[in-house]
Amino acid sequence: MNFQDNRMHPDDKRNMIVFFAICVLLYLLYDIFIHQPNMERIEKAKEQAALQTQTQISQNLIVSRDEALLQSRRVAIESKTLKGSLSLTGGRIDDLGFNEYHTEPGGSDDVILLNPVRAKHSYYGEFGWLAQDQSLSLPGKTTVWQANNNTLSPDQPLAMQWNNGQGLQFTREIALDDKYMFTVRQSVRNNSGRAVTLYPFALIGRDGLPAEMARAYILHEGPIGYIGDELHEVDYKDLDKGETTTARAARGWIGITDKYWLTALTPGKEYAAETKFRFVGDPKNGQTLYQTDIMGEAVTIQPGETVTVPVEFFTGPKVVSMLEDYATQYDIPHFDLAVDFGIFYFLTRPFYEVLTFLNGVFGSFAISLLVFTVLIKLCVFPLAQKSYRSFARMRKVAPQMVEIREKYGDDRMKMQQEIFALYQKENVNPMAGCFPILIQIPIFFALYKVFYVNIGMRHEPFWGWINDMSAMDPTNVFELFGLLPWDAPGILHIGVWPIIMGCTMALQQRLSPPPQDATQRIVFGIMPIWLTVILAKFPAGLVIYWSWSNTLSILQQYVLLRQEGVRVNIFTRTRSEKKLEELTEQQEAEWAEEKAAAEAIDHDTIDPETKTVKPKKRRKKK
Repeated sequence: MNFQDNRMHPDDKRNMIVFFAICVLLYLLYDIFIHQPNMERIEKAKEQAALQTQTQISQNLIVSRDEALLQSRRVAIESKTLKGSLSLTGGRIDDLGFNEYHTEPGGSDDVILLNPVRAKHSYYGEFGWLAQDQSLSLPGKTTVWQANNNTLSPDQPLAMQWNNGQGLQFTREIALDDKYMFTVRQSVRNNSGRAVTLYPFALIGRDGLPAEMARAYILHEGPIGYIGDELHEVDYKDLDKGETTTARAARGWIGITDKYWLTALTPGKEYAAETKFRFVGDPKNGQTLYQTDIMGEAVTIQPGETVTVPVEFFTGPKVVSMLEDYATQYDIPHFDLAVDFGIFYFLTRPFYEVLTFLNGVFGSFAISLLVFTVLIKLCVFPLAQKSYRSFARMRKVAPQMVEIREKYGDDRMKMQQEIFALYQKENVNPMAGCFPILIQIPIFFALYKVFYVNIGMRHEPFWGWINDMSAMDPTNVFELFGLLPWDAPGILHIGVWPIIMGCTMALQQRLSPPPQDATQRIVFGIMPIWLTVILAKFPAGLVIYWSWSNTLSILQQYVLLRQEGVRVNIFTRTRSEKKLEELTEQQEAEWAEEKAAAEAIDHDTIDPETKTVKPKKRRKKK
């Protein structure tokens, strides 16, 4: 059998160096020419939007949020979880914030989700009726409703009425549960003396992109819905073109999702007719009105008859367990898919459940993260143990490797056979180290997703300076952790925890046998530094997980090395390992010379005395 040892072909070395250099270059180019300019454009756009807003205010088109709230009579919305109001003009639910969620860790300013019309970034829920008969007067955006009380709460539903003066009495009853679900029941009493056909509708409108949009490629933000048996995720940019997407189904839900928040509409569970679902974009004056809506089938109301159509309106945080409870209670299909767990759903969802369970046990996501890491290490322990044992034995056989390379250095085939025989005798698998890395890749990305989309991780502190594990480490070594009065560019933001992670990775590498190939040694040496720079932008919780995981691996590897009788040298290499590196480099150089000489034979000849390449004499063309 022809066994290939760990040496790399010179072309492979060159390709690896070129590939790694290209990766570094692409990252730098992306950060310098795309990411940073994009952030600057976003900031400039915000400034321009602010100027435009001031101009519009002067033109009485857009006013401040507080001024918009004062432009109509309102009914207060009060509950343990919600606070805000609805406008009696138009009957919109357009002012809503969360009592239990704040804008900053430890802050007192509540998150505000819904904003009234004419305010910047207006965002609201609206309900009503449509008719093909244009002579009918129907409640609209300027209709002023009469309410039976001044407050809507879980203990006090609201009833609103309006008469169109043509014999139709419109009633809207709104109930609120103890969390985030509104039930809206629209009724029409026909006293007109003739049959009337109407279409019930409900919509969610958002004017312009959200101010706090995450703009992350791994997360969908924007119009979303589960209609029939299919999940629809529509990009804002598609609706910016004025596109409209329509679907029909008996059951489903539709809405708009942010990173942590969701607004959604679904037909009442007792509503049996087919519903039309739409995603709509209406670009005007450089800003798009995004709308998701539902419309029921035509309802014919006979004289003296009353018809009622229910709809549910959710506006709240994307807590998976709560969404699942609502899915069961209101027959909302796959409501939990509003949380974007991604393509690694088979990992992200179990990871989320385990972390949530541990948090319920310990009452701390910091402790839960450490315990979760230990559980992950236990799951991959047998495979890692096999890999580390192979590593230990590779270090153990370094003296024999030196002897083989010295003895058979001139006979590459024989040397490979002897190395292969040694590996078989000592039960060494040079590729064993790849398996734990391959397993860690999907685990890493799945955890990244969990930390990024899980609202339970939002503003969750770790011990020390980390006050939000879902955000990157706020410290920066290039600013001397706040001592220097300047803001380092984004690419230079490297916090303490990423540095700890890089150190643990480098320490773990020192416990592994050194790569025999010089190029591999260079790449492996740069890798901790490279990952430190990359992971500095990742959620701090993920970096803490990796650091703690590396620490556990170091402990496991150290114990195994001692069990195998291998001397543990962290900061130095043994004499045999150094000798092995020298022999490998020397033989690689000779191999490269032989290859170059062999390739030259096809075109040239080698002078037997000087051992140099002598070009062949070529016949001149006549």
